[in-house]
Amino acid sequence: MSPPIATAATTFPTADKSSDNGHKPQFVTEASKRTAIGLKGIISGGITGAIEICITFPTEYVKTQLQLDEKRGPKQYNGIADCVKKTVRQHGFFGLYRGLSVLLYGSIPKSAVRFGSFETLKSYMISDDGKLTAGKRLLCGLGAGVAEALLAVTPMETVKVKFIADQRSASPQFRGFFNGCAQIVRRDGVGGLYQGVTATIMKQGSNQAIRFFVMETLKDKYRGDDVTKAVPKWWVGMFGAVAGAASVFGNTPIDVVKTRMQGLDAKKYSSTFDCFVRIWREEGATAFYKGTVPRLSRVCLDVAITFMIYDSFMDLFNKFWT
Repeated sequence: MSPPIATAATTFPTADKSSDNGHKPQFVTEASKRTAIGLKGIISGGITGAIEICITFPTEYVKTQLQLDEKRGPKQYNGIADCVKKTVRQHGFFGLYRGLSVLLYGSIPKSAVRFGSFETLKSYMISDDGKLTAGKRLLCGLGAGVAEALLAVTPMETVKVKFIADQRSASPQFRGFFNGCAQIVRRDGVGGLYQGVTATIMKQGSNQAIRFFVMETLKDKYRGDDVTKAVPKWWVGMFGAVAGAASVFGNTPIDVVKTRMQGLDAKKYSSTFDCFVRIWREEGATAFYKGTVPRLSRVCLDVAITFMIYDSFMDLFNKFWT
């Protein structure tokens, strides 16, 4: 992501030949360099995921409360400000962080897998002059998205969607995160945590392909011919917001299908394709873009914050970890 990465990924000293003093040459292999790059991506990504969710969780909490408020009898809240005020009054400031642990369980590994995968793939595909072609940017982003879909996003999103649906039911069954997971596995098997995996791979793959492609392209435009030129963090934030917006317009239809495939009524669809066709026939093309506007503002903010934090930690690690 950051300029020093390109240098580290493409410059691999093979040996220290000063063995006149009787010491054996010290070899630094390409594999060890790439391993270090991947580890930096994993650690920076995990830290980024934790910080980002802590910053943005209150908005997610308020959004969920307002959504649930529409479904249950007389309304408790008169908008965002009223929801925040009443929550703080009843539960204190940290009442806005109720349920944070559930999202932390998913956010940290998701971000770690995403950035670790991207940096590893990038280290293999980057050219000797530190450049990454447009096609390879897409491939690196796609690979990162597929990896996070399989290892983190699908099971966590399935649990989250089922939790929300369970809360809305007349008699909620889930008593906490692990109890809910146990009930899902008991009822549907391990495969119950992977409902909608195809749609999730499509969504996360396209998501990260678009975001990393836009981010890397805009960074390269800013740097010009100097691949080591530092990109100011506020520019990184701007690029992140643009990347987030592009991903929203590019894959909202896939996100709609994914959510339907992971809900409690997922079994009524025989496949991801069947879900897509039935939504098209029964609800029309506009159904694939429901919630685009509110999602746009949230995603732009999230992606901008994420890339700014991630770049900051990668810059820090690159100063003392080579």
